[in-house]
Amino acid sequence: MDIASKFSELNRSTGYFNLIKPAQEGLNGFEQFLHMGGTLIMFAVCLLLIYLAIKKQYEPLLLLPIGFGGILANIPVIGIADQATNGFLYQIYHMGIESGLFPLFIFMGIGAMTDFAPLIANPKMALLGGAAQFGIFGALLGALLLNPWFHFDLHQAASIGIIGGADGPTSIFVTSKLAPELLGAIAVAAYSYMALVPIIQPPIMKLLTTEAERKIEMKQLRPVSKTEKIVFPIIVLAMCALLLPDATPLIGALTFGNLAKESGVVDRISKTLQNEFTNIVTILLGLSVGSKLQSDHFLTVQTLGILILGVCAFAIATASGVICAKIMNAFSKVKINPLIGAAGVSAVPMAARVVNKVGLESNPNNYLLMYAMGPNVSGVIGSAVAAGILISLCK
Repeated sequence: MDIASKFSELNRSTGYFNLIKPAQEGLNGFEQFLHMGGTLIMFAVCLLLIYLAIKKQYEPLLLLPIGFGGILANIPVIGIADQATNGFLYQIYHMGIESGLFPLFIFMGIGAMTDFAPLIANPKMALLGGAAQFGIFGALLGALLLNPWFHFDLHQAASIGIIGGADGPTSIFVTSKLAPELLGAIAVAAYSYMALVPIIQPPIMKLLTTEAERKIEMKQLRPVSKTEKIVFPIIVLAMCALLLPDATPLIGALTFGNLAKESGVVDRISKTLQNEFTNIVTILLGLSVGSKLQSDHFLTVQTLGILILGVCAFAIATASGVICAKIMNAFSKVKINPLIGAAGVSAVPMAARVVNKVGLESNPNNYLLMYAMGPNVSGVIGSAVAAGILISLCK
């Protein structure tokens, strides 16, 4: 081999040569564009996620590692996220996402950080968390109806629908089991829409409520005893095990974390779950989700369909919770502020904070945060139950 051939081979092994791939025969104009510039497009997408995390502080704990993981996954030649090269991101993905461990670990942390007292004090709020799950099944039906254009099968449609629960770990858990090929697009959609809760929800909430309804002040919640807080996660787990075993991995992780918090006898475990444990898993989860943002997997027509259906699912979930609250008011002597229905999605506690903010805009003395936490935490349980239903239906 002469010196020119050696330099030519060296050039072909460089990153800059592989960023814009050589032309291929048989591709149309758009396909050729994606083939040549797909990696550069994905670099731009990942940098946008990092920008939103740093500048706008939209779910920075996840968008930043997802964005950076996407950059690492798209670096040419080295194959950081490839199975063939046994790249370290692939190993993390295989260990935590394919196995389903990371979403369960995150649910343990969520359980340890969640106070179910508002839901225990007013169990009717579970209806609002249940109503918000209409977004999941609405998006599922929408994905099936769009099958002629986007070619989603039942497993893929179920994975897309779970975005409506506004619960990132649940979306990843379901998708890793039913449609792992869509994990990158679904995870980015789920966490992006969670981050955009303060933008997406208020217009829907205001459209469906009157000024008078937004001014409704709610009755003080009753005190909840320690015994009730300890018994509650055990009852929830028992009901789930009896009625929907497919949901018990998520519900079990959630209730264990909550029981560790409420028991008061394992503070070290509770604090570890809330802090170091959850932080470590969040880093690994974000990087491994980012590893699925490779251009050849993400830049597809299906991704566009997922993004459209995801935002529709989220809007339906928000609207369903508000409408359910209005229906409850029609049959109840004690009125509730229908804004809290929007907190039925699983974005804890962001959705509850948005409800509180919108309520204060109409009535400066109307603090709805604690009342909104009832449907908010019931939404977490509801999305896990919905996940179990979808997994059971798709067996």
